[in-house]
Amino acid sequence: MAEMNVATAPAVVKEKEEWFGKKERKLLIDPINDINPVTVQILGVCSALAVTTMVKPALIMAISVTLVTGFSNLVISLIRKGIPKQIRMIVQLVVIAFLVTVVEQLLKAFNYEIWKQLSVFIGLIITNCIVMGRLEAYAMANKPWRSFLDGIGNGAGYGMILIVLSVIRELTGKGSLAGYKIIGSTTDYFINTQTNPFFGWYVPNGLMVLPASALFIVGIIIWIQRSRNLKLIDVS
Repeated sequence: MAEMNVATAPAVVKEKEEWFGKKERKLLIDPINDINPVTVQILGVCSALAVTTMVKPALIMAISVTLVTGFSNLVISLIRKGIPKQIRMIVQLVVIAFLVTVVEQLLKAFNYEIWKQLSVFIGLIITNCIVMGRLEAYAMANKPWRSFLDGIGNGAGYGMILIVLSVIRELTGKGSLAGYKIIGSTTDYFINTQTNPFFGWYVPNGLMVLPASALFIVGIIIWIQRSRNLKLIDVS
């Protein structure tokens, strides 16, 4: 009877880990569309409204959040089995705060002008719901490599929305991209009539650099995304 039980017992198949298998690619791709932190989970919206008036600060913010999310996931996953449940959130905050401090000091050292624009918001990455949410939802229960990819994917999804918002707002609100004049007059439209020879007809709309405009643009992006991806519509 013992032999029969051994013979008929189902074999335990150990999942084969890959560097970039199907599940690993899914961790990177899904946050860009199906589970985007900003447009689907509605997280990190405050910073998306505040730092997207110009492309350069938005790009730096996107890279900073992506690095902090990825490496905090990696660190917490590595030490997750040794973290007491009672103080897990304190440990997570310490790890995030350390990484944010490193990012802030590097930015201050290598690009002081951008640091001055983002100094408050870089520090507020510590309280970003996306970072803490991924630690709780994924890193505390999964292995390091996949946790790292999950963090990078969610950071990239967040960053993509920031860059889209900043391109739209800077182009329409200031007539420039990354500080370079693209459309509209080369100086104040009402003072000097010298205009860009191709797009001199456009007068930059100051409304687009206000935080309220970002809220409307995010709403439009959510509408477009959900109209194209029916999986995101709750029909229950």
